[in-house]
Amino acid sequence: MEVADPNFGELQKKILDRASHYTTESVTSEGQAVRSAHATGYGLARAEVEILGGLAAPYAQGIYARPGRHEAMVRFSNGNAHMGPDAWLGAVCGMGLKIFDIDGPTLLEDEADSRTFDYAMINHPVFFVNTLEHYVFIQQLFLERIGVAPVSNEPPEKQRARIHKFLYDWVTGMGTLPPERWAWDDLGGFLSVAQVKPINLLLSTYWTMGAVRHGDYIAKVRIAPTPASAESIVRRTLDLKSGRSVFRPALVSELEERAHEFEIQVQLCTDLAHMPVEELSVRWSEQLSPFVTVAKLRLPKQDIGGDDNFAKMDATSINPWRVTEAHRPLGNVMRVRKEAYRQSSILRHKLNKQPRKEPKNLAEVFGS
Repeated sequence: MEVADPNFGELQKKILDRASHYTTESVTSEGQAVRSAHATGYGLARAEVEILGGLAAPYAQGIYARPGRHEAMVRFSNGNAHMGPDAWLGAVCGMGLKIFDIDGPTLLEDEADSRTFDYAMINHPVFFVNTLEHYVFIQQLFLERIGVAPVSNEPPEKQRARIHKFLYDWVTGMGTLPPERWAWDDLGGFLSVAQVKPINLLLSTYWTMGAVRHGDYIAKVRIAPTPASAESIVRRTLDLKSGRSVFRPALVSELEERAHEFEIQVQLCTDLAHMPVEELSVRWSEQLSPFVTVAKLRLPKQDIGGDDNFAKMDATSINPWRVTEAHRPLGNVMRVRKEAYRQSSILRHKLNKQPRKEPKNLAEVFGS
């Protein structure tokens, strides 16, 4: 299933070093230490996950093998590593889901007994990096915003030249890769992600993008609003140029007015040739394997509009490896996220002088 990268250690070190440098420098550039992805949070909300009963055996795996209800919380964020106006950050957004009181040790050795379970998801089904070799220079392009940052009052011809240079750097690894290793598939993934439209965060569907174990199977997971919940959304499409912050006010208002519900769904891998583990830019066919609902995620009516919500978001740590063995992330890109997320969290909390402690329940985060 997995093809181990022989240069994993060397490439991982480059990725971790650049992320660490960015987080450290962000204290000056952003005013505080921020994540090297999903830096801008839009809201941290209370939630509940209900694992459904009566699931077919291939889906009743791991934490989904036993029906039950669990406290949970959701961090909505922008996928960008920077902070700023929403129009500048773009429409690629994320959902970080943390489920409480899950049996079994996590795959994070330094907090194996946390009894929490995380999903780190994006509002698009594919990722734009397939290999760690490509990850190294694509990470640099985004963290340093080389050629992608908009320039005020830029003439059209300079804008085109800047974009062309960015695309050239992307495909060729900034001119370092031979043609047979150019990142064409990664570029296709990026161009598809770039088509994400700005809609209410409660209308979006969120995907793991990479593959994970699902007990005895391989799967991808998504979280989608139920039709009834989606129908209830009032503030649907958003104009990111209408204000500095657009996603957060729409999210806050919807949660103040009504409860919302999502479905946690699993898509099993049935054909490795067409549903590969290592190629994250390939969308798995729903004709080969449909998504099946295994749980419900419910967000009750609540007020997340206070400034204290930002502090709660900043203190929250989401890691796709904070899961049990039955849900182990698969592939080189997913594997490198383990230390990337862990070390980023440790450094960020240290620089911001925040205590870093995994909560045991909602009361430890929001109060009783």
